[in-house]
Amino acid sequence: MAEGFTPRTGPVLAVFAHPDDMEICAGGTLAGWAAAGREVHLLVLTNGDRGSDDPTLSRAELAATRLTETEGAAALLGFASARVLSTHDGELQNTQSVREAVVRRVREVQAETVVSCDPTAVFFESRYYNHSDHRMAGWVALDSVFPGSGNPHFFSEHLGEGLGVQEVFDVWLGWTHEPNRTEPVDAASFRKKVDALGLHASQITEGIAYWDEALGKDAREAGEKIGAEFAEEFRVLDLG
Repeated sequence: MAEGFTPRTGPVLAVFAHPDDMEICAGGTLAGWAAAGREVHLLVLTNGDRGSDDPTLSRAELAATRLTETEGAAALLGFASARVLSTHDGELQNTQSVREAVVRRVREVQAETVVSCDPTAVFFESRYYNHSDHRMAGWVALDSVFPGSGNPHFFSEHLGEGLGVQEVFDVWLGWTHEPNRTEPVDAASFRKKVDALGLHASQITEGIAYWDEALGKDAREAGEKIGAEFAEEFRVLDLG
């Protein structure tokens, strides 16, 4: 069903765990939407302050660096905004306070579409299992959309601040084992995806070449399924 689904044109909120997750997971699609005129916003749920193997590095300084990197990458991708919460890396939980922050942002930007990662995807072959923050970000995004952003009895204090409820019409989950949508990505948007990831210099200490090759391989394999040069795969929930 989702393969024939036509993406909407209204505002988008991308909800991810760490400052560089969005680029890897869905950067090409989001760059393409932004280039086509969609208003794309990014909400990162942790500050990435443990994203280093250097024991001498200040976590506060790393968080500040990663905020700067996130803002630069979002600007390169043409996003309307980027916001990073103060939750410590590795400590993300699906709590009332975190959901409140997501629901608030959905309502502020009047998001019609939410993009995150599939929380049910845990094991990837025999080489990797998904970071707990990644899984939790997916659950937070889903639980903030329903029940949440469209219901006036969830975080009703927002209404007193002048925010209205906001129905989200579709949710796109990347990093999924159950894709039902292969979204074409043009060459310019794929290049923005890689270049934006490269701006996360604190994480790409070995340079961007590895990621350029790895992401290109994945994007070409996905593109072959629909006759496109590049593509990204999603599990799309059409809530409309």
